[in-house]
Amino acid sequence: MTVVTERMPSLGRLTLVELRKMADTRAGRWLLASVGLITMGLVLVRLFAGPSDTRTADEFFAFALAGSGLLLPVLGILAVTSEWSQRTSLVTFTLVPRRARVVGAKVLAAAAIALASVGVAVVVAVLGNVAADLMGRGGGWDLGVAEVAYGIVFQTINMLMGIAFGALLLASGLAIVLYFVIPTAWSVLGESVAALGDAARWLDLGRTTEPLLMGSVSGGEWGRLASSVGLWVLLPLAAGLVRVLRHEVK
Repeated sequence: MTVVTERMPSLGRLTLVELRKMADTRAGRWLLASVGLITMGLVLVRLFAGPSDTRTADEFFAFALAGSGLLLPVLGILAVTSEWSQRTSLVTFTLVPRRARVVGAKVLAAAAIALASVGVAVVVAVLGNVAADLMGRGGGWDLGVAEVAYGIVFQTINMLMGIAFGALLLASGLAIVLYFVIPTAWSVLGESVAALGDAARWLDLGRTTEPLLMGSVSGGEWGRLASSVGLWVLLPLAAGLVRVLRHEVK
């Protein structure tokens, strides 16, 4: 008797599939194009605005990261929710029954996108700084390895937060709206309500990730960043994983 065995796709192969799914759709392509335009647009704005002594490579890099970090997490949200909104989950989870493995591949694909976006930000920042130097509008070369490493952490946190919101809500529109509204509302409350000031210092992700863009993070700032990442990334990601594992596939 011949025994037929099926080999499970490797995690690397699944990650490549997820990367292709992120970029090989109309929404994905437009989103990536928009991120690129915003990144270059912010660097151009920085080139012609602000004091000349702030037009340095690390400042251009921070601007480029802030631009790409704004919309790139939406790609992470769509990477998860599109499985359910476009009803491809039946095919995906039939071919790969281990749902946690699929979610893991999406997380790795999001991390790869974050890493690639930092590489693009470095290139755009260097080009902006060269232009500033040639135009006599600044051009200090003080972008180091530490700033790039902090940038990778910043982008990875944003992308994983998008994946977490997508997995938790499994609906594109709702996940995108709540991704922008809830953290923004919490930031406003933390700034305007004195009683929430101390909690916001630890749990406002927008505030705790600022040192990453500044290129200098102290021990206390790492602690506050870890607290906010636990609340806004790890907790919803764990709850989202449970929901994906238990949600009925139609």
